[in-house]
Amino acid sequence: MRILLTGDRGYLGAVMVQYLRNLGHSVTGLDTDYYFDGDLLKPPEDYPRLNTDIRDVTLEELKGFDAIIHLAALSNDPLGDLNPEWTYDINYKASLRLAALAKEAGVRRFLYASSCSLYGAGGEEALKEDAPMRPLTPYAESKVRTEEALSRLGDSQFAPTLLRNATVYGVSPRLRLDIVLNNLVGWAVTVGKILIMSDGSPWRPIVHIQDVAQAFACVLQAPLDLVCNQAFNVGVNRENYQVRELAAIVQQVIPTCAVEYSGKAGPDPRNYRVDFSKLERAFPAFRPRWNALEGARELSAAYRAAGMTAEDFHGRKFTRLKQLKHLIGTGRLDESLRWKREN
Repeated sequence: MRILLTGDRGYLGAVMVQYLRNLGHSVTGLDTDYYFDGDLLKPPEDYPRLNTDIRDVTLEELKGFDAIIHLAALSNDPLGDLNPEWTYDINYKASLRLAALAKEAGVRRFLYASSCSLYGAGGEEALKEDAPMRPLTPYAESKVRTEEALSRLGDSQFAPTLLRNATVYGVSPRLRLDIVLNNLVGWAVTVGKILIMSDGSPWRPIVHIQDVAQAFACVLQAPLDLVCNQAFNVGVNRENYQVRELAAIVQQVIPTCAVEYSGKAGPDPRNYRVDFSKLERAFPAFRPRWNALEGARELSAAYRAAGMTAEDFHGRKFTRLKQLKHLIGTGRLDESLRWKREN
């Protein structure tokens, strides 16, 4: 297929672009590249790219693609808390505009990277796709609103698929350290302790970045009537953990590190377990290969090989909120989070 991948220079996109190309797909990237200096490894570059803000994409740029995989977004809760209007503008309004233009351009498939965070305060029950959505943050709210809007566009000619990713972990050329397992391993490797910022009780489903890429590839190859206007939780049933369980797994990999609690926070209200059975039933070819222990080992080895320091860990390169604050503070981005033109 000929695929447009938005967010190709992000954490997930930098892995997915190579995964899809290895399967023989033709991939064009589209990204405004806020995190241009956040490389753990050199990202792939030998493919066509549009260095474009997702809010500014044109109808002409979308013609000729068989599918769009839409990953581009302001991608976590702290960013939404910084300015909810940015999240509304980029994650919701721009996503809906992109989908409407894609439909007009004749694109048949639209794979939307949603999030299990839209379940919010889900409690102890493993939640299926028809569970109530209880978004607690602007980021999660943007995912709910976009899903609802995309579903209204679906018909026999245009197939939106809503892929609700669990919290992703694993090595990427464009690393993130502000997601739970990546963060816990970062503490262990660079500081020598494993610091938990909550009381450790919240449930989090996690999924390896390569397994997410595999799930998206399965959806790409499915019959349109199987995936049109369908939501799928993306993850593995056995990979629902409480945060303190993830810390214990990291401690297995790096036994010299003690687990500490910050004492600054009680239970995190974002607490959900998720059922991924629908994905497994719909796509028998989907074979997730990773678990938290193997992921922690992979991350530890990669951080050490890259020579990651405590300064790197606490700095801005691998943390989305810190990087955007830096770009705003140094005058690189304007009040709408667009790049300022150089005079």
